[in-house]
Amino acid sequence: MKTIGMIGGMSWESTAQYYALINRETAKRRGGLHSAPILLDSLDFAEIEALQSEGDWTGAGERLAASARRLETAGVEMLVLATNTMHVVAQSIEAAISVPFLHIADPTADALIADGAEIVGLLGTRFTMEMDFYKVRLRKRGIDPIVPEVDRTNLDGIIYNELCRGIISDASRSIYVAAIERLAARGAQAIILGCTELGLLISDDDSPLPLYDTAALHAKSAVEQALD
Repeated sequence: MKTIGMIGGMSWESTAQYYALINRETAKRRGGLHSAPILLDSLDFAEIEALQSEGDWTGAGERLAASARRLETAGVEMLVLATNTMHVVAQSIEAAISVPFLHIADPTADALIADGAEIVGLLGTRFTMEMDFYKVRLRKRGIDPIVPEVDRTNLDGIIYNELCRGIISDASRSIYVAAIERLAARGAQAIILGCTELGLLISDDDSPLPLYDTAALHAKSAVEQALD
């Protein structure tokens, strides 16, 4: 099995979930006491969030590219970035390394296409919902992403002020369910949980539409590629 490199810490709450998801999938596929060979470079999210707030995507790209180089030097054979938002600098990461980089949107698109979903609601940070880096990649696969027309600031705040700090509340879950209901009314057939923390808050049992958890799909695909 190939050694998986993971750039994490954005936030550590979801990175911990990645570690568990990858190892559970490895054990499921390999049996016994098998677990995944993983090297993790966990960044300080406060520093990354400051760059996000300043709109310094060049600086953020340099930070993540340096992380990717550290992991490649340490011997990883493939790389994942355990966050949706920071895929805005995916090209900087890919340019810095020679090992394969698994983009988080790709396994999500594969799952949506397999299920025949074409119009999908995209939930995540305001950067993921409002910038084009994620939506363009989905559109190239024939998927039409739509985002909330209202309440994006509140949805974003729940991620940064609660989920990234390990706070899970029924009130915030209700806000996300209401957002999903509005997306369904506009024609969404499914929902992308386009933030790796959202799976901590909401599940299929809560949602009127099928949910596609990017963290879970990304982790599963990473194991598939590592075992290939």
